[in-house]
Amino acid sequence: MKGVLVGFVLINLLILASCGAPRKAVDVPFWNNYEPSWSSHHIKYLNGASTAELLLDKSSGTGFQSKRSYLFGHFSMKMKLVGGDSAGVVTAFYLSSTNAEHDEIDFEFLGNRTGQPYILQTNVFTGGKGDREQRIYLWFDPTKDFHSYSVLWNTFQIVIFVDDIPIRVFKNSKDIGVKFPFNQPMKIYSSLWNADDWATRGGLEKIDWAGAPFTASYTSFHVDGCEAVTSQEVQVCNTNGMKWWDQKAFQDLDGPQYKRLQWVRQKFTIYNYCTDRKRYPTLPPECTRDRDL
Repeated sequence: MKGVLVGFVLINLLILASCGAPRKAVDVPFWNNYEPSWSSHHIKYLNGASTAELLLDKSSGTGFQSKRSYLFGHFSMKMKLVGGDSAGVVTAFYLSSTNAEHDEIDFEFLGNRTGQPYILQTNVFTGGKGDREQRIYLWFDPTKDFHSYSVLWNTFQIVIFVDDIPIRVFKNSKDIGVKFPFNQPMKIYSSLWNADDWATRGGLEKIDWAGAPFTASYTSFHVDGCEAVTSQEVQVCNTNGMKWWDQKAFQDLDGPQYKRLQWVRQKFTIYNYCTDRKRYPTLPPECTRDRDL
């Protein structure tokens, strides 16, 4: 029996080693990688800045951004969202370039009335074009504890994870006419703000300021990316091929990861632009390749 158990453990370790899961995130303090971007007085730092709390009240929300720009890598945070009645409140975590035809990878957590689940909206902009929204309910209460939200980005694909479960993939489909972010460095941003003109039931539900200040908490400010600002650095990030995220294991999801993605699609997805035939009578070309229907 002991030999069978050992064999089972070894097999599972081999399976895990072969999977394209990102490297384990490293917990680092806020100031290692980030700085406030607006309303710095609405950010509180706890435990040596290993945790940051963003506050929203009637006067202001707040936000922070990475100190550096990156082209490809793995970017992760652990977040605990605003509890209670959070209608009209949006907590965001995203990567974005800064020029007009910008690239962007979004997490947007849309608050709701007490007792109603949060909605997680993701979007991908390439060359200034977005309109690729997907919305899911989470399989846990994101206000009760910290959970990990991360992006893996390389020249082959973008994968968005929740607690290491892929909830979205966006493949490099330049060969079929879909732009892919490969030459514009992005900074990482997060914010807590008043979006009650659109966030909850299309703006019908407004913020109840009696519950203010609203607090979202962040920890584990992990960044493992290729730093790039100049054109020469962009070229290096595009051509080195030596980073762990460039390797074959991370060029596609593996079988178990696709099964988890399908689980999310079948059980928790409430909107997917790929299946919105009213909005897109012709299927967007990337949807079939992404196996995200």
